[in-house]
Amino acid sequence: MPIQNIMATSIYNLFKLKKYFKYFFIIILGLLYYFGVFTHFFELDYYSQFVYPLETNISECVVNAQSGKTDKLPCININALEYDLLLSNNTKCNRNIHLLVLVKSALNHFDRRRTIRKTWGFENRFSDVPTRTVFILGKSFDIDLEKRIKEEHEQYGDIVQYDFVDEYYNNTIKTMNAIKWASTHCNDSRFYFFSDDDMYVSMKNVLRYLRNPTEYPEYLSKEVKGKQSKHTLPSDVVLFTGYVFNSSPLRHQISKWYVSLSEYPYHMWPPYVTAGAYILSKAAIVKFYYGSSYTKRFRFDDIYLGLLAKKLNIKPLHCEHIYFYKKDYSISSYKYVIASHGYDDSEELLNVWLEQKSNGNA
Repeated sequence: MPIQNIMATSIYNLFKLKKYFKYFFIIILGLLYYFGVFTHFFELDYYSQFVYPLETNISECVVNAQSGKTDKLPCININALEYDLLLSNNTKCNRNIHLLVLVKSALNHFDRRRTIRKTWGFENRFSDVPTRTVFILGKSFDIDLEKRIKEEHEQYGDIVQYDFVDEYYNNTIKTMNAIKWASTHCNDSRFYFFSDDDMYVSMKNVLRYLRNPTEYPEYLSKEVKGKQSKHTLPSDVVLFTGYVFNSSPLRHQISKWYVSLSEYPYHMWPPYVTAGAYILSKAAIVKFYYGSSYTKRFRFDDIYLGLLAKKLNIKPLHCEHIYFYKKDYSISSYKYVIASHGYDDSEELLNVWLEQKSNGNA
C-alpha cells in the first residue's frame, strides 16, 4: 500500500477516534451534571450564609401573634394554612391529657389504623396517664374511598381530615395541619407524639422517655436499684425530640428527594428530626404553629420542621431509641425501643407489640 494511503488512513482513524472521545466526554459531562456533581461548586455555606424567608426574627413574630398583634411589620403571614377541616371530633380533648398521639396515615390504610387502635394507639393503655389518638388524613377524589373514611370516623371518632389531596409531596401540609389541629383543638395536652402509620411504638417507653429525656434509659436502672427518679420536665419546656440528622441536600436528579439550588442553595440542612416519629412539648408546638405563618413552606416535612426549629432557635434533641429504619427484632433488643420504622405489615406489628407487652416493654 502506498505511503500516502497509509497516512491518509491513519489521519482518518485519528479524527474518528477524537470524535468518539468527544462524544464520550459529552456523555460524562452530562452524567456528572445529572448526578449533581457540578451543583456542589455553587452551593452556599450554610454556617455563614444561611437565611430563609421571612428574613426576620420570627421568634418575635410568634410573641406578637400570641398577643394578637398579627399585623405588626415585618411579621407578614406568608404561609397561611387555609384548608377546610372536613372531619374532626371536638370532644376528643374535652379534658386535660398528658399525651396526644397524631398518626399521619394514608386514606386506604384501614388495616394499619385498625391495628394501631388495638396496640400502641389504644387510649386506655395506662389509666393513670390520659392519652388520646387521632389519625391525620387528606382527601381523595375517590367517592367510595371517602365514604369508607366517613364510616370509619362515625365508628371510631378519631379521624382528622383536611381538604388537601393526600399524596407524598403534601406531607408538609399534612404535618402542619396536624399541628394546627393539635394547637386549636387539643391545646391542653402536655406533649404531642407524631408518628407515621408504619411504625412500631412502645407507648410505655414514650412515657418513660418524657420523664427524663436526657438520661433515658439509664435512669431506669437506678430506679430498679431503689433510687427513684424525681425528675419531671417543667410544664413550659420547649422540647423537640427524635432521631436527629445532620446531612446535605441530595442534588442528583434521579432521586425523589432531589432539591435544586433555586429551592435551597446551602450545602447543609439545618439539624432536623426524621419525620417517622418525634415528640413536641406544648410550648414547642405553639411556637411551631405560629412560626409556620412566617416561614416559607418546604415540601419535605422533616426538613421544614428543621427550618422552623432553626428560625425559632429550638435545638432538636437527639434520641437514639427512635429508629428511622427497621431495627432487627428480638425480645431483649426492643426493651428500650421507643419507635421503629418498617412495620407496614399489620399482623407483624400486632405480634411484636403483644410479645413486647407480655414482657413489660410496651
